[in-house]
Amino acid sequence: MRPNTIKQLWAQDKPAIGAWLGSASPIVAEQMAHAGYDWLCVDGEHSPVDILTMVHMMQAISTTNTIPIARVQWNDPVQVKRVLDGGAYGVVIPWVNSKAEAEQAVAACRYPPQGIRGMGPYRGGMYGGPDYAAHANDEIVCIIQIETIGAVENIDEILSVPGVDSTLIGPADLAMSMGIPVLPDNPHPDHVAACAEVLAGAKRNGVTPGIYCAHAEEAARRVTEGWKFLNIGTDGQYIAQGARQGVKTVRAAIV
Repeated sequence: MRPNTIKQLWAQDKPAIGAWLGSASPIVAEQMAHAGYDWLCVDGEHSPVDILTMVHMMQAISTTNTIPIARVQWNDPVQVKRVLDGGAYGVVIPWVNSKAEAEQAVAACRYPPQGIRGMGPYRGGMYGGPDYAAHANDEIVCIIQIETIGAVENIDEILSVPGVDSTLIGPADLAMSMGIPVLPDNPHPDHVAACAEVLAGAKRNGVTPGIYCAHAEEAARRVTEGWKFLNIGTDGQYIAQGARQGVKTVRAAIV
C-alpha cells in the first residue's frame, strides 16, 4: 500500500503542514498540491464541496506526493466511509466532545475487527494500491476536532481512545463556546490556556497535537510550541491575498 507520509513525519516527531481547500475547484487543488504541502484537506463541512467534487479534487492532489485528506460534515460513519472510499488518506471529524464520540470516529475509519468501515474502496484502492484493504487500518489517519470547552475539559478521556491519531483544534468554535471574542491567533488568556491543555493532553496520551492556524506566521510559531499537524492557510485566502496585492501594486502606479 502507498505509505502515508503524514504518519511517517509524525513517527519522526516532525510536523506535517498543509492547507484547507474550499474552492470546489480541482484545478485550484492541483495548483495548491504543486506548492509542496505535506497534505491538503478538502473541506466538506464549511464549503460547497460535494462528494463528487471532493473526489475530483483528491484526484488532482494525487498528481503530486501531497497526501489528500478530507473533512466530513459530521461524525457520521456513512460520510467517513464515502470520503475514504474516494481516496482520502485521512479524515478530519468535527465536533468530538466525548469518549463515545471519539470511539465512533475511530470505528468509522477502520475496517473490522478494529472498526465498522464497510468494504468497497473503489478509488481508495486505486490510489492506495492492490493491498489497500490489508493495510488501510495502519495508514489512514483519524483526526478529531476539539471545538468546545467541554471537549477541552474531557481531553484525557477523549484522547485515551485507541486509534485517535491527531487532534485539530477549531479555534473559532472553541472561542465561541467559551464566550470570548473570535480572533485570529486568539490572544485571549483563557483561549491560550485551553489550547495549552489540549497540547499537554495530546502529549500525555501519545496523540499528535494539531491546531487550525489563521496564517503561516501563526503556524510557524505553533511549530516551536510542539504542534505537529498544522495548516498554513486556505486556497481562498491565498487567491484573495494575491489578487489584492496585484491590484494594489498596479493602482499605486496609476496617476
